[in-house]
Amino acid sequence: MATVAEIRVPTGRRAEIALLAIAVMIAVLARGLVDYHADFLELDTLGLYAAGAIVLAGVAHMVVRRYAPSADTVLLPAVFALNGIGLAMIRRIDFAYAERGRETSFGQIQLGWAVLGLAVMIVVLLVVRDHRVLRRYTYTAGVLGLIGLLLPLVPGLGTEINGARIWISLFGRSVQPGEFAKIALVIFFAGYLVTNRDTLALAGPKFLGMRFPRPRDMGPLVLVWLASMLVQIYERDLGTSLLFFGIFLSMLYVATERLSWVVVGLGMFVAGAAFAGTVFAHVHSRYEAWLHALDPAVYSSGTSEQLVRGLFGMASGGLLGTGLGEGRPDLVPYAESDFIVASLGEELGLTGLMAVLTLYVILVQRSMRTAIGVRDGFGKLLAAGLGFSLALQVFIVVGGVTRVIPLTGLTTPFLAYGGSSMLANWIIVGLILRVSDQARRPALEVV
Repeated sequence: MATVAEIRVPTGRRAEIALLAIAVMIAVLARGLVDYHADFLELDTLGLYAAGAIVLAGVAHMVVRRYAPSADTVLLPAVFALNGIGLAMIRRIDFAYAERGRETSFGQIQLGWAVLGLAVMIVVLLVVRDHRVLRRYTYTAGVLGLIGLLLPLVPGLGTEINGARIWISLFGRSVQPGEFAKIALVIFFAGYLVTNRDTLALAGPKFLGMRFPRPRDMGPLVLVWLASMLVQIYERDLGTSLLFFGIFLSMLYVATERLSWVVVGLGMFVAGAAFAGTVFAHVHSRYEAWLHALDPAVYSSGTSEQLVRGLFGMASGGLLGTGLGEGRPDLVPYAESDFIVASLGEELGLTGLMAVLTLYVILVQRSMRTAIGVRDGFGKLLAAGLGFSLALQVFIVVGGVTRVIPLTGLTTPFLAYGGSSMLANWIIVGLILRVSDQARRPALEVV
């Protein structure tokens, strides 16, 4: 008589403990260097910070060990390391501002958001016991995502900061609903595409060796394209527009494996962006700052001043950097948020910045590995979409700061100052951990 027995395989939780210990050491060392160079080093305070980091890492590990025992063992340490580096850099920028007579507490506030973000991730793991449940809310998530994306356009609710209208005022604080909207939209895209994958993948005429979609199947692509154009034109935010459309296009390719969808989608976005840059002055000014950043007329008008200062800051860092706590990040406007990559590039140099970017590569790689390993189609698209959202956001931010693409107002996940971004990205980590637990769960064997 056949019986079913569970094959026990190592979950790697001990390896996670070791990696978390390394991540905590990186975070504590970075803060210690910042405090030392600011003549603010107090061993009691640093010890308390280290103890808090150890407790938080331990709690996160125990929760994952209990409620997602087969989850990926590298995700959590990589995020802890990024978070620790970001907190240290923001604290360093606080000290730099203080030297110029401007008292800020960005570092302390961001520490609170990081702790809250970790708590939110734990709640996600406790509430979402099976990621497949989210498929039931496909269209609800789609509606919530579009509402969140367009909420800043509501008169009296949306607020404009630095020319972009991507925030709303809630209880006296600025909230960026687009950060949470991207998660809802990834859930919607995953549910929609897994249901309609066959129609989108198989039907359509062939041209130049590629099978192109039928006009009647282009409805979802056109709808997402129009929404992204609205964001670019009326919210004056090229970054969110590109992120939103890029996530959908990448997930569409994963679902259908048809390069023609990518060709059509990119063509539509480039055409729309070119039209917006020609017709709308605020979009055109972004393109001018990108294409002619070093032009004296453009710089003197203030259009490209922030970008150029960031470039010179990274150039002064060179290969190995000026040293954590020994640069001048305060010379770049919004060094703690939009331009934290430039701040890191100055003080850690190209070598340090590449190490930070490698941590993002690890996050995305583990997300894609999860997508490959999970058995259901919805989970594959969900993990891939969440991984693509991190990859695209980092590319858009770093590309803007280094002048590869036009500068945008997106925040660097886990590094830059901002509560909305911190909470949303910890939610993403929680969802990826949940899907990876399903993907790496031990199989059943008939014996």
